[in-house]
Amino acid sequence: MTVPQITSVRLGGSSALPLLVLGPSLGTSARSLWSSTAARLSDRFEVVAWDLPGHGSNSIVAQPFTLAELAAGVLAMVDDMLAERGAVDSSFVYAGDSVGGAVGLHLLLDAPARIEAAVLLCTGATIGEAPAWRERAATVRRSGTPAVLEGSAARWFAPGFLDREPETGAALLHALQDADREGYAQVCEAIAGHDVRARLGDISTPILAIAGREDAPTPPGSLQEIADGVRHGRLVVLDGVGHLAPAEAPDEVARLIRGHVDGEEPTEPATTVDEVRHAGMAVRRQVLGDAHVDRATAAATDLTAEFQDFITQYAWGTIWTRPGLDRRSRSIITLTALVARGHHEELAMHVRAARTNGLTNDEIKELLLQTAIYCGVPDANTAFRIAQGVLAEIDQETP
Repeated sequence: MTVPQITSVRLGGSSALPLLVLGPSLGTSARSLWSSTAARLSDRFEVVAWDLPGHGSNSIVAQPFTLAELAAGVLAMVDDMLAERGAVDSSFVYAGDSVGGAVGLHLLLDAPARIEAAVLLCTGATIGEAPAWRERAATVRRSGTPAVLEGSAARWFAPGFLDREPETGAALLHALQDADREGYAQVCEAIAGHDVRARLGDISTPILAIAGREDAPTPPGSLQEIADGVRHGRLVVLDGVGHLAPAEAPDEVARLIRGHVDGEEPTEPATTVDEVRHAGMAVRRQVLGDAHVDRATAAATDLTAEFQDFITQYAWGTIWTRPGLDRRSRSIITLTALVARGHHEELAMHVRAARTNGLTNDEIKELLLQTAIYCGVPDANTAFRIAQGVLAEIDQETP
């Protein structure tokens, strides 16, 4: 296992305060990305950030690594810091943007007891396409980071940000230009191998996912996938923010980090009816599948079209998108309600949806056994028959 050496950057706060560790985005330095947000949190936390190999304060570039190995390096850095205080193995709060957020996912999977709470910004359980990352690594090895300067400026910021905050933008772009070409390339290759989508359900630490509405590399759907996939996840989407939320919206990011650690519900501006409907259609397709939704949409008539719109907007856009319960829990509730009310005509559809949302055959069996006691044996008997057929179909479809 290759564990890269990680350097820490202290950004404020007393060592007597709870520890907050901040992770960077590719091409940035800890100071250029996080300083403004950290200044707003130093009364509540000891704030320590870290730099990627070849970036910012970290000039050490050695063997290639995976993101899991990078996470191990971050944990070793934290352990060295805590050992000096006699607080070995104590927990800490973590927040990371982009690749820093992806490293956070690996920390949550590999060292869950160490992370008290996590805020993941502008990131994903997988990010982009592996061939594109390898191509970018080759470009930077050949021509250096100035070769990706223009493209990064276009991807990083929401429209108008560089005009409003030229000094902040310049500091971030200078950090990119100064990054070591080999270190940058190695991070690209590590991102190419990053995919923890199938493991999100193993994460039980409370997660706040923060997306920028103008973020092209990791759009809001990428953060929605994390919030829905982990056991306790919530999503906030920031309007007018691109890929580097800690630099673009430090007041809002600091408020959300503080609130998440203190157990407050995140708030965001009300969305329009069109946005609610769009979000509802996205969730409806993710849960029920494109084929089902396409059939329902195609079958709509003048009589039923407004009812289909009602379902999309209110059931899927208003309820299924709420952050208070994950989709597994919502499937459990829905199946129970359908059995209790005898709505067998929709039960097959939601058994399939429950599997999509992460329930196993055994968990569905236990759910139906529970309904036999509290809803009645005849209804549960019918539900078992319907579920048996659906689960058999799904298992045949699964390679």
